[in-house]
Amino acid sequence: MIPPNDATASSRLLTLIAIVVVIVGLYFGRQVLIPLALAVVLAFLLTPTVAWLEKCRLGRVPAVLLVLALAFALATSLGWIVTGQLMDIVDQFPNYKSNIHDKIQSLRVPEGSRLKNATNTVAELSNELSAASASAEDKGADKRNSKASSGRPISVQVTQAPSNAPEYLRAIVGPLTGVFETSAMVIVFTLFMMIKREDLRNRVIRLAGQGQLSVVTQALDDGSRRLSRYLLLQFVVNTTYGIVFGSGAYWIGIPHALLWGVLAALLRFVPYVGTPIAAAFPMCMALAVFPGWQQAGLMVGLFVILELIVANIVEPWLYGSHTGISSLAILVAAVFWTILWGPVGLILSTPLTVCLILIGRYVPQLSFLEVLLGDEPVLPVEAKFYQRLLALDQEEARDIAESYLKEKSVGVFYDSVLIPALILAEQDRHLNLLEASTTSFVSQNTRDLIEELGERPFGDPSVLFKIEDHDDKAEENDRVNGSDLGPTSLSGLRIVCIPASDEADELVGMMLAQLLEHLGCDVHYLPVDSRAQLLSALVTYAPQVAIVSALPPFAVGQARSLCKWLRVQQLGLKIGVGLWNFEGGVAKAQDRVGPGVADMVATSLHQAISLLVANRDRSGNEIPPTDALPQEIVTTEP
Repeated sequence: MIPPNDATASSRLLTLIAIVVVIVGLYFGRQVLIPLALAVVLAFLLTPTVAWLEKCRLGRVPAVLLVLALAFALATSLGWIVTGQLMDIVDQFPNYKSNIHDKIQSLRVPEGSRLKNATNTVAELSNELSAASASAEDKGADKRNSKASSGRPISVQVTQAPSNAPEYLRAIVGPLTGVFETSAMVIVFTLFMMIKREDLRNRVIRLAGQGQLSVVTQALDDGSRRLSRYLLLQFVVNTTYGIVFGSGAYWIGIPHALLWGVLAALLRFVPYVGTPIAAAFPMCMALAVFPGWQQAGLMVGLFVILELIVANIVEPWLYGSHTGISSLAILVAAVFWTILWGPVGLILSTPLTVCLILIGRYVPQLSFLEVLLGDEPVLPVEAKFYQRLLALDQEEARDIAESYLKEKSVGVFYDSVLIPALILAEQDRHLNLLEASTTSFVSQNTRDLIEELGERPFGDPSVLFKIEDHDDKAEENDRVNGSDLGPTSLSGLRIVCIPASDEADELVGMMLAQLLEHLGCDVHYLPVDSRAQLLSALVTYAPQVAIVSALPPFAVGQARSLCKWLRVQQLGLKIGVGLWNFEGGVAKAQDRVGPGVADMVATSLHQAISLLVANRDRSGNEIPPTDALPQEIVTTEP
């Protein structure tokens, strides 16, 4: 039997070998894989139109042929127009020579200036170096010529110009043969993919779905939905960008505005570098055509405004929730696919990276792909907060808390972030993974944060646990379940919060006491070092309710013992236990505490306050036991 560690190492090695093999295969098989990838992208982009035509009672094959014919006609027409306008620019370029010369002359540095003197010095040094290098090369050439003169003559190959029309056509079309072959393969692949799309889908499910049919189906549905939506949105955004850019160039007066609009739309499919290149061409045209700098400046302004709007508002709003790729991953993917497949890989980098993220999401061995490339938070908020405290980075931990509190209330922050972070700290402490100084730093900074939040105005006590998406129906459910935290619901109720074991339990007691104070309670929390004087403190405060604060799993036994001790003292207290964030909810928490030990059991601050409010409203100052409460009050999670 293979040990678990050896099995894990072997699995990782096999995964690494598989990744290397796949990358090598992608590189050496690019002549077939590039047309196939382009066909997949076109199939995802054109399939919605084909499906719409099929709903209009047009057959599958005629619909596919019609869509492909229209797409081919559109691409051919744009290519013809762009080529014609490019040839026109080449023909007109000699007319711009004098204007370009004037622009260059205007950029020259005046004689006598410091920059000019420095430039002249660098030029003189460069000339001296060039002269020395030339003399050395001449000497070497003389030696080679002398040797060659004594040997056989050097053969010279003369290339003849095409003598007839077929040879001339072959010379022109020859370099484009690869483009035509790739285009033909893309068209054929796309045709068969759209006609046989259900058959291809079923084959993929049959191939990869042995024993995991639901996972493969979900992956295909998720992948097709993301890719189709992303490609459609990207096509719409880039087309709109090209129309606006071309219209702006036409309004400014730049010749061949249609060319610049089409170029901007096409080059926007290339991440990062495409848009600046597309904007540089009309800027250079403006400098060449017009005598002044105004038109070029207007083109720069148009480019900057469009980029600010599209890149910072439109694309994050549209693409953010549809691709699932982080910004750094887009850059890395662009470089990776460009190295493998050249310019075509640069264009296809984003769709291909989406596919990799989906593979990482549904294949456990490749889950690192989703972590590295995806835009989902890698660590939950509580883990990030605790990790920054472990790194002794108080400032960033506070920033995380402040960012969370901008959207959520203090009560939600305590229940969702601070208490889970304390549980993580307790687990590490009991495993002896923390030094004493680190434990003290975490506890002290958590205490300072709680005290700081307690000094802030909470506003209406009814929104202590309110979140942004708390709709009217949820608010009605809260009122039915007793969690409508009105300002007078707990007014005058005397409560004491007792830590079950250590300082972490005390800190949660501080949080609960702070929230109860804003609801009008007369509440005290006891520090952990006052347990020896617990009986005298209870006599002094004369509380009606005692709530034992315990962070599971380590403090559950102490909490049970403390509740039994309180029951033996016969102080007339109603006893509650808070097993904060206990896995399994209230039902399992009650089983863990045991029957008859506590009158109330809660697993969150929100739930503890809701139980107190519900019990107070139903029976005045009396707090009935948990068993006497309606079932929805006991088991409802916040």
